[in-house]
Amino acid sequence: MSTALPYDRIAFVASASAEAQEALARLTAAYGNHDVPESDVVVALGGDGLMLQTLHRYMHSGKPIYGMHRGTVGFLMNEFSLHHLHERLAAARETLINPLLMRATDVSGTIHLHHAINEVSLFRQTYQAARLRILIDEHERMPELIADGILVATPAGSTAYNLSVQGPILPINAPLLALTPISPFRPRRWRGALLPNTAFVVIEVLEGDKRPVAAVADHDEARDVRRVEILSDKTISMRMLFDPGHSLEERIVREQFGGY
Repeated sequence: MSTALPYDRIAFVASASAEAQEALARLTAAYGNHDVPESDVVVALGGDGLMLQTLHRYMHSGKPIYGMHRGTVGFLMNEFSLHHLHERLAAARETLINPLLMRATDVSGTIHLHHAINEVSLFRQTYQAARLRILIDEHERMPELIADGILVATPAGSTAYNLSVQGPILPINAPLLALTPISPFRPRRWRGALLPNTAFVVIEVLEGDKRPVAAVADHDEARDVRRVEILSDKTISMRMLFDPGHSLEERIVREQFGGY
């Protein structure tokens, strides 16, 4: 009797691009395609956008997710190949990721609950800068930030939007969150803060009627918010698989040296 491979039953998901759909057809012909509930692993074909969608969709499944690059940005993806997929999956290294949980209360009192894998961001909705009050673990840390906005990023998301607004790159296993302002006006030289991933972050919107603010958890948006609470949700651990030598830890280190 043959022994089943560690990840014998594969569920493939793919973006709508022609490149990803062609890969899906060829991989399905070679390895089959199981429904996700009956699979051992989910293989995502596309770019980082598809990977984020896949992580969100199967966040509570407990299934490991292995991405192969068939899109544009592929920071979270492994290199694409049609060959030796079972062997690659068996040799892959696992990275556990906890998402952020956003609890945003809008002007009407409606509460919006959303998870974010990369970051939770607050943005001004009009031409006027936002005025924000920042509390960490129920202690006021900044009575007023005047800026286009602010974000809280996970280590996995620290190389995404957080990096583009000059936030720090965090090692994937670092027990930290990045709190990064977006185009700050006052305090003019404030560059943000590193917080323990146990921190309870609260951002209150000042003058919300005059200076409305939206809150976004990855791709889920709530508008006209008045208070946003953010914490790392330790009840959810997502399992990402990476080829040896191409782990997310290695990619984050490489990014800090210009990608070399």
